[in-house]
Parts: sequence; C-alpha cells; structure tokens
Amino acid sequence: MNVAYLSSEVAPFAKTGGLADMAGAIPRNLQKLGVKIMVLMPLYRSIKESACPLVKTDIRFEVRIGNKIKSGSVYKGFLPDSQVSVYFIDNEQYYGRDGLYNYPGIPKDFEDNSERFIFFSLGVLEVVERLRLRPDIVHCNDWQTGLVPVYLKTRYAGRSFFENTKSVMTIHNLAYQGCFWHWDMKLTGLDWSLFNAKQLEFYGKLNFLKGGIVFSDLITTVSKTYAAEIQTPEYGVGLDGVLRERAGDLYGIMNGIDYALWNPETDKFICANYGSKNLRGKQLCKKALQKKYNLPKRDCPLIGMITRLTDQKGLDLVVDKFQDLMKMDIQLVLLGTGDPWYHEVFKRYARTYPAKVAIQLSFDERSAHEIEAGADIFLMPSRYEPCGLNQLYSLKYGTVPVVRSTGGLADTITDVRQAPVKQGRANGFSFKNYNADLLFATIVRAVDLFKDKTQWKNLMINGMSQDWSLEKSAKEYLALYEKMVKKG
Repeated sequence: MNVAYLSSEVAPFAKTGGLADMAGAIPRNLQKLGVKIMVLMPLYRSIKESACPLVKTDIRFEVRIGNKIKSGSVYKGFLPDSQVSVYFIDNEQYYGRDGLYNYPGIPKDFEDNSERFIFFSLGVLEVVERLRLRPDIVHCNDWQTGLVPVYLKTRYAGRSFFENTKSVMTIHNLAYQGCFWHWDMKLTGLDWSLFNAKQLEFYGKLNFLKGGIVFSDLITTVSKTYAAEIQTPEYGVGLDGVLRERAGDLYGIMNGIDYALWNPETDKFICANYGSKNLRGKQLCKKALQKKYNLPKRDCPLIGMITRLTDQKGLDLVVDKFQDLMKMDIQLVLLGTGDPWYHEVFKRYARTYPAKVAIQLSFDERSAHEIEAGADIFLMPSRYEPCGLNQLYSLKYGTVPVVRSTGGLADTITDVRQAPVKQGRANGFSFKNYNADLLFATIVRAVDLFKDKTQWKNLMINGMSQDWSLEKSAKEYLALYEKMVKKG
C-alpha cells in the first residue's frame, strides 16, 4: 500500500492547529502498520530558518498558474523518530514569508492564498510522479489540498501513473473552505464548465474544499458525530447538501492522541509523574499549578481551560455565567489567545477575583501540560467541535471533562447520568443544548460530585484507563484505504 499524504501544515515543522498534529502523527502510525507513506507540505520560511535537518533534492518542476509558468524545488526531511519521508515544496514567492496563511499579528489572509495552494496542489502531483512511488491513495487534508482530487479526475486523468490512484479528502473543520473570487478559476487551469453549482461554484465564488468533497473518491472527517452534524443546515456551513449527496462515501474517524507525548507517567513538563494506580503526583501537580498562578493552595475544584478565545469555543456561555461561577468554591486557570474583547474581559476577571481566577493570554506547551496535570476539571463548552483533543488529554491525566455534547466531544465523553461510574464507561459531564444555564448546571453537578472523593477517584480512573490512541485511528484509515483499493 503506497500513500501520499498531503497537508499544508505538519507538526513539528509548521503548525497553526490540530491539523498539524494529526498530519505529523497519523503517517507515523500508518507506517508502523506496514504502509509505504510519504508526506508532502510547503517549505515555509519558518522551516528554513529553523534547525530542521533538511536536504535539497535534485527534483525541480514547473506548473502553469494561469498564463504564467512557475517553478519549484524540493527538500527532504523526516518526521521525528520515524523513517517517514517528508518532501517540502519550495517556492520563495509563495512560501518565503512570515505566516502560513495570513499576516502575522493581524487577522488578514494573504491576498494570493488561492494561487499559493493551486501551486501546491499541482506541485505535489508533479513531485509524486517524479519520485516514482506510484500511490494507491492520495490523502488530502482541508481546503488547501481540495483541488488535488479535482486535478486527479481532470487534468491528470490521462496520465497512466495515476490511473489506479484513489483520493481521500479529510475535513478537519468545515468552517474553513478556501473560498475565492470566481476569476481565480483562470489560475487553476481547469475548464470553466466545472464552475457550476454541482462542482466548484459556491454562491458565486470558487470553493476549494467543495471541489475536494465532490471529486474525491472518499471523504472522512474527524469524528462520527461531526460526520452526521455537517450534513445538517446548522453545522453544514452551506455544504450540507453536497455532503448529503456523498453520504455513502462519508466516514467519521476519531482523531487519537500520541501517548508518547501526552502521558502523566512520563510527561517531562510536569513536576511529578503519576498514573491511575498512584495518583499522589496529581495532587503535587495541582499545588504546583496553584503556586505558578498565585492561587491559594486549597482543595477546591480547580477548573482548567486551554482554548482559543472565540465564541466557537463557548466563551460567550462562560462569560454569561461568570458571576454565578464566582459565587462557588472553585478556582479557574485559563490559557489561550483569541478575540481581543475576550482578552479584556478575562483580564478584568483576574483582577477582580485574584484568589479564584488566573489568566495566561499566550500559549506554550509546558503550561498546557501543567494545566492538564494540575486541574481537577477541564471545561470545553464548544458551540461546535469537529474532534477536540484536549478532552482526550484530560482523560489520560485524570482531569474530568465538562463538555457540550457536540462533534468529537459527544463521541468521547460519557456523562455520569448515562452510566454508573462503577461500570467504567462514565468519564465526565456533558450538556446538549447550547445554553448558559445548562452549562452552569453541569458545572454544579461536577463540583457536587467532587465532594465525594471515592466516586471522583473512580471517575478519574475510568478516563485514565480508556484508549484514545492514534494507533486506533490509523487502523481505521488503513481499513478504508484497503476497501478503496479492493473496490478498484
């Protein structure tokens, strides 16, 4: 089984979100299962300026972008701790700038993003052919690679090299679709006949992700519930009808986590290691977290949040009930950045309630690990959440999640009301409707159970004992690959 795995970002080389984590981890786990896999991504300036050990290959290629010929070269590296080759597509005009998709520090996308990822989509197909590893599967991720399945079914359909190649399109977040003005069709080199409501046109614009959905052989997204949700008007972001038409080819595969990086028994970022058989280290981590953020060392429930400060993450619900929360015997530590309005609101809360609230308006890996290890409760009241990873980290660290039951949160968190804690399935608390009163009532339920130390310990151990590993995710992807190849 030969697989070319395409992504605009791959950890640890370049990252803006969870896509990079999955693109850096899934290929490693597929290789362990016997898949011959290579990863292709752009060579951003930040990668060139880093200490990544890359080697320039002798591969050069040219592609037509509109009426211009653009050339590229290729560098090679490896995913850390693996033999998975990573090929970096280099073009100084497109990728030799600060930022992956937008200007650093301001919420403004690069004006030529369509051209940058048309070049990438054509470039990866040229490079794969020159590498002579005839792919059974080309696995595309998000809108930045959405034109690749289109090209495979159109411009590259006559090339014998790709005659048996199938394409997979994975949607990590349907809200980001790669929509551009219609005249960018000229840059794609595709026939204008494809610019219609059934294929590439979307309310008068060119939609890269729609192209990937329509032309790919199979579509996946990052949880089973999200796969169902995006076929509804509420979550479909205008593409629900297109997705319903492809419902028979749409699968939800839950993202997993890398227990080599997220494991309290071996975590190098936390002050004391611990596991389900000896939880003493977690109490030490809680005290260290309270000390770091100048909170009194008390045995009240410590709630952690690691999040983008946006409405999507349910921050509006938290703000709505914040005064009520402050009347409870709790502490809150929040780590993240986002909407400047939320920055100001939470800074004000921290000043008003210094013994209860601590805010770090930045992000660093160590602090994220420290909060996962030191908090008692992890709060994720998302409006929508395709998969979510922090609830999975929290389970492993014995930090009980309180979530809104949507997307991957619904697939991973079983409320204590759904199953007795002693049966081993229950691992947290959840609420269904997007409502501030329900959020508050759910936190109250969690705080009340926290007082029952035996029940709480059992709930922690339930979560710590469950398997949400990347190995499971990789096996599901491989099963789909094999099904596609067998189908022919």
